[in-house]
Amino acid sequence: MGQEVSCKVQFNGQTAAGKALLETDDLIFRGAIRLSIPLKEIQSLDATDGVLRVNWPGGAAAFALGAQAEKWAHKIRHPRTLADKLDVKPGLRVSLVGVADADFRAQVAARTGDITEGKAAKESDLILFGAEAVKDLARVARLAAAIKRQGAIWIVYPKGLQTITEHDVRGAGLAAGLVDVKVARFSPTHTALKFVIPVGKR
Repeated sequence: MGQEVSCKVQFNGQTAAGKALLETDDLIFRGAIRLSIPLKEIQSLDATDGVLRVNWPGGAAAFALGAQAEKWAHKIRHPRTLADKLDVKPGLRVSLVGVADADFRAQVAARTGDITEGKAAKESDLILFGAEAVKDLARVARLAAAIKRQGAIWIVYPKGLQTITEHDVRGAGLAAGLVDVKVARFSPTHTALKFVIPVGKR
């Protein structure tokens, strides 16, 4: 989610100023009071008069977020799915190549029946390609030839490894004539980088 607001928090009878951050998995506060509240552990929340009140097994906290309070409450109640983040829209032709995440596969299947696995279908709207090592990136050029002119390839790769880095992934995309336009968290261990055909070449 990546939202950040300077605010005050009340927790355990204390008040502190600092920064509240709404991340993908946690609601965080950094200041004299430090909190990291897993979103999945939130038992109840309320946004009234610009204050976001959260209850979880670790206690209760009130964040004075102002106009952002209701927006954050909505995002916590209705988190974006991985399919949302990766732009999987109803009816798209999607190819899954080397991406074996069962939960994600189910999310894609809930939006489209036009799914090809293990290889890239011609005229794909989206290709999700899993690359675990630099050698896997040799396939990117062939995959690029399979997308529609307005299509995209997401390259999913491990975080924090020297065996394959963002530099490697970006370089493979550029070498295939693509440009990177978006990054997304795929899982706790993997990142996804989105590539498209440059506008001038479509």
